[in-house]
Amino acid sequence: MTTYVWDYLPEYEKEKDDILDAVATVFASGRLVLGDSVSGFEEEFAAYHGGGRCTGVDNGTNALKLALEALGVGPGDEVITVSNTAAPTVVAIVSTGATPVFVDVREEDFLIDPEKVEAAVTDRTKVLLPVHLYGQCADMEPLRRIADRHGLKILEDCAQAHGARHHGRLAGTMGDAAAFSFYPTKVLGAYGDGGAVLTADEETDRAMRQLRYYGMDKVYYVVRTPGHNARLDEVQAEILRRKLTRLDAYVEGRNAVARRYERGLGDLTGPGGLRLPATNPGNSHVYYVYVVRHPRRDEIIEALKAHDISLNISYPWPVHTMSGFAHLGVEPGSLPVTERLAGEIFSLPMYPSLPEDVQERVITALRSVLAAL
Repeated sequence: MTTYVWDYLPEYEKEKDDILDAVATVFASGRLVLGDSVSGFEEEFAAYHGGGRCTGVDNGTNALKLALEALGVGPGDEVITVSNTAAPTVVAIVSTGATPVFVDVREEDFLIDPEKVEAAVTDRTKVLLPVHLYGQCADMEPLRRIADRHGLKILEDCAQAHGARHHGRLAGTMGDAAAFSFYPTKVLGAYGDGGAVLTADEETDRAMRQLRYYGMDKVYYVVRTPGHNARLDEVQAEILRRKLTRLDAYVEGRNAVARRYERGLGDLTGPGGLRLPATNPGNSHVYYVYVVRHPRRDEIIEALKAHDISLNISYPWPVHTMSGFAHLGVEPGSLPVTERLAGEIFSLPMYPSLPEDVQERVITALRSVLAAL
């Protein structure tokens, strides 16, 4: 049987009764759109993060897009972010009419390099959009100082960092707003698409609620500003309510998997060899994906196929190199760390219900492949 980087079925077998009860609860409620399950999840997700306001939306991409619009971003504006991210981060910026401005990432943690940010600020810059990548938070303090100096907003991309902490603060509580995805693979994943935006600002939350519902206020059919149809589904919200109570357990399960990788592969690391994920001081990692690095990555992935192990690369093509963003005019070589990483990183299987024997098979196979290089 082929081993993949993610599989929801082991978790579903454990949680099946609760998941199916969540579906039945919604179907029996008499309210299928923006009912008690959505409002309940919004309140509980905000409470998990220590307060503030939460608006549930239909997916993580729209969480980013609507949050940018709620923060006042539009045509002619610039948003500073990274190219070492999933494409939706940049798709959301472009869809508002704004221009993404890329800065490079740091070699040691693959996260946005704050030392590169200030030089990218112009009089058109409106928002800094750091990505909490792979499960740990970006270095937020210098970004906050830069934002305050230039009168900018910060939107955290938390799609990969549910439950991660930075010096004790949860991802999503350190900016002016934060966007989350609940795609099934996420640390807190639905059984379909879903997303949310957190903010402590009442005006931003009010704008979010209008934008997700055509731009209407509380009175149906009265559009205050052109918006979108981007509501979180009641069924997904009810499932997320149940799973939110297990989020900390999911995080601990992922950390247990990470510790086993460290024990099984830690002796193979070194210059020119395998590099395991590094957790920055002050961070708690949630290991959305377990990304390792090796200069002969492609050979390793190919060799592992003979062991029935199929691995992912997160991400093989930096966003600025994609043909869909050629109009941005970002030249190859302009983000050297990002481009180098794209040729060396790959992801090992990671999910909290990953069976230990399957993980040991991955470790054994990877050790064998590395020894044969």
